[in-house]
Amino acid sequence: MLFGIAWDTSSGWAFAASILPILLIGMWVTIQATVLGFFIALVVGLVWAALKAAPLKIISWPAAVVTEFLRDTPLLIQLFFLYYVLPEFGLTLPAFMTGALALGLQYSAYTSEVYRAGIEAVAKGQHEAARALNLSSGRTFTHIVLPQAIPRIIPAMGNYLVSIMKDVPLLSVVTVLEMLNVARIIGDRTFNYLVPLSMVGALYLIMTLVASAGVRLLDTWLPKQGIPLK
Repeated sequence: MLFGIAWDTSSGWAFAASILPILLIGMWVTIQATVLGFFIALVVGLVWAALKAAPLKIISWPAAVVTEFLRDTPLLIQLFFLYYVLPEFGLTLPAFMTGALALGLQYSAYTSEVYRAGIEAVAKGQHEAARALNLSSGRTFTHIVLPQAIPRIIPAMGNYLVSIMKDVPLLSVVTVLEMLNVARIIGDRTFNYLVPLSMVGALYLIMTLVASAGVRLLDTWLPKQGIPLK
């Protein structure tokens, strides 16, 4: 029994039906961690991209160093650092928040490069037109460049969304009860790993297919909103 939910081990199908509710609870935790981690990656990645594009080296170089560090060090090490080292400096975060933050920071290094590619793909004539209209650099970026860059980067961002979802099981090392961790606990208590792990694999397949379909739909819908791509 886990979370007050009992399971029936008398037969395979009965066992699968009895553990489904607890796996769905774990799936909800997985979805929450994925969404929060992806949101952090989107926001922080945009910040890194803007800093690295700054003309002053004193701003762009530190941002480039940080993103390179995040990209070249394992997610597991970053997760352990946030969970075990930060409390020594007086900053203690719940396990779930620590995991989502680690996912977001790791993938912000990748999304920053996606932003950079999308921004550089915007025609230089758009920048010149903005200067001719006497728009500030900030307004040019937020009102002219970014709206044209976003439709271009949707497929790449969708790939990272799916990657984050598949990395969520790593959060089990800091006691987050995501879906795979729940399946492992069920297997430890019932000595039946085949059914819960197979069900987790099927649920992950469903989630990734739904996420991919949503990304494709968004990629098809955005260009129809009148956003210029050339």
